[in-house]
Amino acid sequence: MMPESPIRKLVPFAETAKSKGVKVYHLNIGQPDIETPEVALNAVRNFKDKVVAYSHSAGILSFRKKLTEYYKKYNIDLTPDDIIVGAGASEAILFAMNSCLDQGDEIIIPEPFYANYNGFAINAGVVVKPIFSSIDTGFALPPMEEFEKAITEKTRAIMICNPNNPTGYLYSKEELETLRDIVKKYDLYLITDEVYREFCYDGHKHYSAMYLKGVEDHVIMIDSTSKRYSACGIRVGFMISKNKEVMKTALKFAQARLSPPSFGQVAAEAAIDVPDSYFDEVLKEYDARRTVVYESINKIEGAFCPKPKGAFYVVAKLPIDNSDRFCQWLLEDFNYKNQTVMFAPASGFYSTKGRGEDEVRISYVLNVNDLKSAMKCLEEALKVYPGRTT
Repeated sequence: MMPESPIRKLVPFAETAKSKGVKVYHLNIGQPDIETPEVALNAVRNFKDKVVAYSHSAGILSFRKKLTEYYKKYNIDLTPDDIIVGAGASEAILFAMNSCLDQGDEIIIPEPFYANYNGFAINAGVVVKPIFSSIDTGFALPPMEEFEKAITEKTRAIMICNPNNPTGYLYSKEELETLRDIVKKYDLYLITDEVYREFCYDGHKHYSAMYLKGVEDHVIMIDSTSKRYSACGIRVGFMISKNKEVMKTALKFAQARLSPPSFGQVAAEAAIDVPDSYFDEVLKEYDARRTVVYESINKIEGAFCPKPKGAFYVVAKLPIDNSDRFCQWLLEDFNYKNQTVMFAPASGFYSTKGRGEDEVRISYVLNVNDLKSAMKCLEEALKVYPGRTT
């Protein structure tokens, strides 16, 4: 059965709260309030063609060529044929799963993981085998032995998100090399979701799975324009691999849906011209937001979160009985000075039933002042929540 999205399922309760005049701080969804670069918006405004036509099923060729230049900055050498453009990273993940796994095959994913991976797996007829990463280790990669315990004759792939959504964890070069060894030993695919590569803090650098030697044909990278350029609605992402057979198969799925969004590609191609200084400013802003959330959570009695090294999410442990109940209660029954906050219950980011029931995912995508107000709402809410556990 297709699961509900923990990110979106409480939207009706938020709408009801707003209809009563309550201000809702949306920290449930990774929708940044950073402005989309003007160069991307202008490319759509100045579109000259007389017809909005289908593009190539793999994406506009000039766009894919320009993407190869973008990746060259990160020492990732690609040809346009190594890239298939999807309607967001979501479609790219579906292409990857359908191309690498058959009905009933298994994919290992450290949990908590981006909730929609469950939905994509169900869509592709694939079975998710979760292995547990703990908040107590900051959600570090589980040991190699845990992967090996989960591997069966049906295992075909491992999937990670780096930097991680929902935890903000940044996998190290050493952790990626551990995955390389497992993938090589058991002849598996490694699907790596790297959409937050620009957002790494405290001097940490992102290490791409595309750098791994000896497993080039095993790696499928997923990427996206949504968060990079604060352009979630253009729905443009990518499936990238050196494996010619996988890409040939994925192109068949791409042809079956005809083509990715034309205007989205126009905007995304133009956005590649955004200077590096744009990311310097955006990263500085997210770093300030991260500090507000991290420090606020850890000042609350009974609450804890590790300091995220990347992306713009954190999973926080709270003194609550049930995260689904708590997140709904915040919208239905609580407000502080006519304000409340919307989180995503972390239970929806685990595949194992019963996990994440005292955790929430927080997206620090709002400005610092709004985040301070939202954290104050959380502090006050925990004082009066009927299901508080400590």
